[in-house]
Amino acid sequence: MLRHYWNAVVELLPTTLAPNMVTLLGFVAILVNVIVLTIFVPDMDGKDPSWVYYSFAAGLWFYSTMDNIDGKQARRTKTSSPLGELFDHGIDSLNCTLASLLETAALGLGTSKTGAFMALLPCLPMFFSTWETYHTHTLYLGHFNGPTEGLLIACIMMIISGASGPAVWATPFVDIWPSLKNHVAADASLKSIWGPLLLVAFLVAHLPACVVHVAKARRAQNLPVFPTILEWTPMLAFTIGCTAWLGSPYSSLLKDNHLVLFCLTMSLVFGRMTTKVILAHLTRQPFPFWTVMLIPLGIGSVLVNLPFLGFAATSDDAAAPFLSASAELNFLRFYFVFALVVYSNWAYVVITSICNYLGINCLTIKSPVLPSTADGTSSPRAPLLGNGVGGNKRVD
Repeated sequence: MLRHYWNAVVELLPTTLAPNMVTLLGFVAILVNVIVLTIFVPDMDGKDPSWVYYSFAAGLWFYSTMDNIDGKQARRTKTSSPLGELFDHGIDSLNCTLASLLETAALGLGTSKTGAFMALLPCLPMFFSTWETYHTHTLYLGHFNGPTEGLLIACIMMIISGASGPAVWATPFVDIWPSLKNHVAADASLKSIWGPLLLVAFLVAHLPACVVHVAKARRAQNLPVFPTILEWTPMLAFTIGCTAWLGSPYSSLLKDNHLVLFCLTMSLVFGRMTTKVILAHLTRQPFPFWTVMLIPLGIGSVLVNLPFLGFAATSDDAAAPFLSASAELNFLRFYFVFALVVYSNWAYVVITSICNYLGINCLTIKSPVLPSTADGTSSPRAPLLGNGVGGNKRVD
């Protein structure tokens, strides 16, 4: 149904606009809304102007539209290349925690453990879809999937939050349907079950499908399936690190409303993890198990939990946190700067190398070379390769 909308929108774009720029513009809309969130919704508790949530919905819809038409723009301008696939997937990876952060605010979950869980949860399906793509060389999307229907549902929820306030999601089910009184808890609401519902959907539908597709691909090549399970290691390290850090009773990040900074940092860490996998897929390299950006995550998660081992800031109070609130925040700030520098440098090197090798630009469409003819005039010549979204076949 949305394909007709996307086909119409892409025709509005000038043919001089590079597909990767289309992707980047969509991501900028999310970044703008993260800034809006930081200014107007710092505690994400739902007591904010309604226009903020309408802005979230508009930004997320714009991002979704750009994400779905960048490939069409690439084919329309005949500028498809593997760089487009890498760029598109990298932006999607960065957006995982940030778009979810906006939804967390729209649900009024606050900077709580539940809010952090909701903001970081989408990293799981994103990683396993990337892992699946590495082995099958195909991005499988079911009839109902997160990048399309999931974002549409999120936009609708944000609009409802703007119209009725985020408190609407905390309305008990029994107040809406009294007949459920004997079947659900008295305080059960959509707000209380939304996170667990998404986690169950991932565990029941998404993860098994990824494993089945990878198993089929490996068996078709007469390769063992079990070693691929070891490739879950970086995601396990990421998940355990985030859980141990934010879940620790000695951490002050959530209590002091620093979830946004944490999610910005994790978006860079997670983006590096998944984009390395896609790069390995495109270049037929071994699966990347490691990124240096996970080291500070491990250090942070250990430091905040040292009191469990008897270490504390003061020797006479074993229950005191090893890191003070200010020290923990400064460590997170250092981690963010470190992640930003490492990610930016890596992205620059990779993009520049690919552009130089293919003879293309990343954010602009390179003009075709016009070799001179015998009479001194120029004859048109198509470029060797353009830039945009290409590579993988997407199965809807």
